[in-house]
Amino acid sequence: MEKIEALRNALENIAADHAPASLASSFGVEDMVLIDMLARHGIPVSIFTLDTGRLPEETYQLMQKTRQRYGMEIEVYFPKADSVEAYAERNGPNAFYDSVELRKSCCQIRKVEPLSRALKGKGAWITGMRRQQSPTRSDLLDAVYDEENGLYKFNPLLDWSETEVWNYIRMQNVPYNDLHDRGYPSIGCAPCTRAITRGEDVRAGRWWWEESSGRECGLHRKKA
Repeated sequence: MEKIEALRNALENIAADHAPASLASSFGVEDMVLIDMLARHGIPVSIFTLDTGRLPEETYQLMQKTRQRYGMEIEVYFPKADSVEAYAERNGPNAFYDSVELRKSCCQIRKVEPLSRALKGKGAWITGMRRQQSPTRSDLLDAVYDEENGLYKFNPLLDWSETEVWNYIRMQNVPYNDLHDRGYPSIGCAPCTRAITRGEDVRAGRWWWEESSGRECGLHRKKA
């Protein structure tokens, strides 16, 4: 209960000190904790999501279920159609499997550029990232200035464990993505996500054909 109260206080402070703040949600289980907290306590933080055009059907189902459950508006940002078309024409629709560079280029078009539009005019953005999720997030801070987008990014769940996240979900009967029950702890685009096996890192199913040290899409890249 102490962490839940601390989370509520953190969200309320972000909303008060950095208005208008917004939650970037991919409808992962961590994001569902944050959405439930915002709705439950009437915290004035907007919610947006990036629809890459290649999300699993289960994610779209949860998106609709979330709207119905909480009655909250969710802003949806899509990649620019001409950029997607140019990428597919130049490289092929699944070229992200061919090299890290082509995968990151796809992420840039489908995620990073739409994010920059989503953050225009915002005072801060909030994520559901946790330190425990992967080696690339082990030194995560609770707040960092996002120089590229010109605002603060907050990670209020950074010290929550996976067990604590799921305890909250079950305690509050929060809806979550059906793929979590099929071995998908981390869910992104359908072609780039697989189930994991026992003992694997929770993000091992993301871009599994690449080396684990660089498995990020660019939304949360670090400055050198």
